[in-house]
Amino acid sequence: MKNILILLFAVALGITSCDSYLDINQDPNSPSEENVDASMIFPGAEMNLAASYGNFLRITGGYYAQHYVQSFGTSNYLDYSRFTMSATRSSSTYTQLTARCLKNMQTIREQSTTSEEWGTYLAATVIRAFTYQVLVDAYGETPYTEGLDIDNLAPKYDDGATVYQGILAELDEALAQVTPSSVVCTNFLFGSTTAADWIRLANALKLKILMRMSDVQNVQSALASLIAGNNFPAGDVAWTGIWSDESGKANPFYQEEFATYFGSTQVNVVANIALTATLQVTNDPRLEAFFRPNGSGNYTGGVSGTNFSTSSTYTSAYWCRPVSAYNAPVYLISLAEIEFFLAEYYARYGSSAEAESHYKAAIEASFASAGISGADVVYTTHYPWNNANYKQLIGLQKWIALSGTNNFEAWCELRRLKYPAFGNVTGAQIYDVSSDTFTPSLYVPGTLYTPVNYNTNLGPGKVLQRFLYAESSANRNNNAPKQGNDAPAIPVFWAQ
Repeated sequence: MKNILILLFAVALGITSCDSYLDINQDPNSPSEENVDASMIFPGAEMNLAASYGNFLRITGGYYAQHYVQSFGTSNYLDYSRFTMSATRSSSTYTQLTARCLKNMQTIREQSTTSEEWGTYLAATVIRAFTYQVLVDAYGETPYTEGLDIDNLAPKYDDGATVYQGILAELDEALAQVTPSSVVCTNFLFGSTTAADWIRLANALKLKILMRMSDVQNVQSALASLIAGNNFPAGDVAWTGIWSDESGKANPFYQEEFATYFGSTQVNVVANIALTATLQVTNDPRLEAFFRPNGSGNYTGGVSGTNFSTSSTYTSAYWCRPVSAYNAPVYLISLAEIEFFLAEYYARYGSSAEAESHYKAAIEASFASAGISGADVVYTTHYPWNNANYKQLIGLQKWIALSGTNNFEAWCELRRLKYPAFGNVTGAQIYDVSSDTFTPSLYVPGTLYTPVNYNTNLGPGKVLQRFLYAESSANRNNNAPKQGNDAPAIPVFWAQ
């Protein structure tokens, strides 16, 4: 079993299909198809989610949230820096999430239903629901009700609200059948064999789903019931302690951007002035926790929409890079996220005192995840609680906190909360390409700015609202909705 899990682990991070157990040409030294159980499928399917969420979606989310910019002289992610996403760029990730994660989780759910292994059923349902939520948050609409029917080559695209309601119902149905002592198959996320941790994670996922819906649907009573149960994770939920300093087994973002396993030394992802300057103005120590100093020992951030390629001064050594390591966690949901959602709930529906308590707890949790102290200065001196401005305070602090853990979620939340907001200064003013003049003092801390070059279908002063439908999903599907030039500016359902 150990050798099988190691193989699944390496294969998943190598972005190769984890469905090889269905191959009719069975290796006599490998388990036959009828003997493959959930413990042999689950870890590989998990790793496909971890590889996508912890790398591609971290990178794109970091650029769209203006945590990252493209480094000098290279152009790998310059399109993201300009708030663009083509139909081809996300295709392999879409396939990884659907064909290699969702389909395997469906197999596990079917197996565990037959065997009445409700702990494993819940775990698979949580990963399935999380993955579908990611697809909705990225694309807006996605095949769901017909999405995994292998006999249907043109599944309909369900609207995001339908998918959200569906995965909420799936979580409730799975939770109703499980107890904390229910057995869970082998997994990398918790490593535990009982369902208690998965129950808490399911509740945290429900909290996120309901809060995302809260501006467009009345979900107050459902939130009240969930929060009254007070059964959420007590710490960050992350894939940690499982990574090795080897190709195919390292943290996926580290492997993509920092490792030399494949002989590459190219520098792409560097810090954005929006984040560095916002943290510097308050001497926030999370800057040093989230980024390395540049070649001169300073913390400098670049500008979205350009790669400074005309410059002889602003080389890659001029900018600071994200902190990363082969064994860095891939966060599924952080305690800070949970506490910020609770703070928002109480600010909207409960007491200001409760909201303030959770707001402070969220910032404390962010500092704890970063391994540093000093959170009290943030919420007592620089950003004290004010219930009337809860969206602005939570939006900014969540944007900062998620820059070190869940960049994709930061992009989601700034679309929903509308903070940080765009200021009046543009990227073209901060960096004049024609004269190669960089004037960082023009940037206003705590704001976003229009990139130097930006997606003209989106327009100035706007963040990308959604990915174009993945080519691997839509090109051969006549049921794929038509997307016009205005698609990048159309919010997903919960951000309208």
